[in-house]
Amino acid sequence: MTTQKPVVTISDFTAAKQNRLFGLLKQSQFNGQLHLTANNNQWTFEFYMGRLLYVTGGKQPMRRWYRYVKHFCPDLYLEISSLQTELQKLHKLDSKENLYCWEYRLLSFWYDQQKISRQQISQIIENIFIEVFFDINQARGVVYQVQNDNQLSNQLLLINAEAIIHKAKKLWQSWLEAKLGDRSPDLAPIIRHPLELKKWVPEALYRNLTMMLTGQQTLRDLSIKISRDTVSLSASLLPYIQQGAVELIEIEDLEAPVFSSKPVEPSSTGPLIACIDDSPAICRALERVLTTADYQTQCIQDPLRAIAILLARKPDLIFLDLVMPGTNGYELCSQLRKISCFKETPIIILTGNDGVIDRVRARMVGASAFLGKPINPHQVLSVVERQLSKQGIVEI
Repeated sequence: MTTQKPVVTISDFTAAKQNRLFGLLKQSQFNGQLHLTANNNQWTFEFYMGRLLYVTGGKQPMRRWYRYVKHFCPDLYLEISSLQTELQKLHKLDSKENLYCWEYRLLSFWYDQQKISRQQISQIIENIFIEVFFDINQARGVVYQVQNDNQLSNQLLLINAEAIIHKAKKLWQSWLEAKLGDRSPDLAPIIRHPLELKKWVPEALYRNLTMMLTGQQTLRDLSIKISRDTVSLSASLLPYIQQGAVELIEIEDLEAPVFSSKPVEPSSTGPLIACIDDSPAICRALERVLTTADYQTQCIQDPLRAIAILLARKPDLIFLDLVMPGTNGYELCSQLRKISCFKETPIIILTGNDGVIDRVRARMVGASAFLGKPINPHQVLSVVERQLSKQGIVEI
């Protein structure tokens, strides 16, 4: 039977008060949920015998989950269509129609299939908890309510809240010491005044910054991508932010996979278009635009697997990101042009840095067209229609 306790307000939810609340729940061997609200965000903590199982909610739950799963389980195929297929499989084993807390259930499903290890699960869940407690520290005042309602039937891990709270507190203190307390790591940096920035930094650093600071990835996303802790990365950008050359902006969470109890049917019958980009936001933006226009899509976020997937699917047109981990669009384009079945396939380079040198270099490796970021739906459809009608005629 589900029972809810009264709503409680805590004006300054410090680490000490967090330890007190979670300590009481541990002492009482609480089973159920703790709903915690602050700054228009709500988190739901799942408990078993007073220990933490998982936490959902917050400002960017999908981006957070995706970030750590991709980081700690790089071999998993995490495109949106793949996740939806996995949820279909999971539904056959789980009668809950809405698949509450599907992120946790999917980790459990992958563990049962021996796709991921217990250590990987521990790393993912612990980092998710640390991030959530960090956000709670930044929010300060909270409202909470406990509910005796067991939603998760399996217990992958039982986590000690005290250790997590301590790590999050240290991270929050480092954030404050770096004078970042009024800024959220869920904001995305974007260059607003490139000419000013170019005056202040070396040319090589400027090129790197123009590729990184596109407003498509949060500070947390970028720190994982370049293997640098969020505090030091954010602190290094702070002078440019204070001078106005770089701005931190709000961006939307990633789309969660849409679950349906019915099998997923192909919705488009038009030409197949592939998108190779390590940014899930870019892939999904292109997917939305193209499927609306009745094109089939194949999103590839791991460039190292791109050629194998392209050979299997043989798309009619390819979007190719210029900057990706482990390779770049020029190299991949050059490799594709050496494969007979892709010699005439239109290849469109995607980049946030639309310069003359990049265009010349793209032409040299055989690119068909050049498209800037952020994605503009009209430009995307225009270049696709033009390139498909030309049947491989190069135009840059």
